[in-house]
Amino acid sequence: MQENQAKSMEMMKTGKFDKCYGVALKGQNDCFAGAGTSCAGTSTTDYQGNAWKLVAKGTCTTISTPNGHGSLTAKS
Repeated sequence: MQENQAKSMEMMKTGKFDKCYGVALKGQNDCFAGAGTSCAGTSTTDYQGNAWKLVAKGTCTTISTPNGHGSLTAKS
């Protein structure tokens, strides 16, 4: 998991990606899915509001899910 976390951090440093909350499928988040989890692949439900995926900068809020659009901030 540390490898995935390092990869996510390197991608973020390029400035070409945003953290997009609420768009990851179960177990497919990039890193940090809230209390009791550590990093990538730890989300327990689809579109979990506190789990994020890296997406191309400027596209997050255009991503539609059954729960609404992606968010640049964590959802409860």
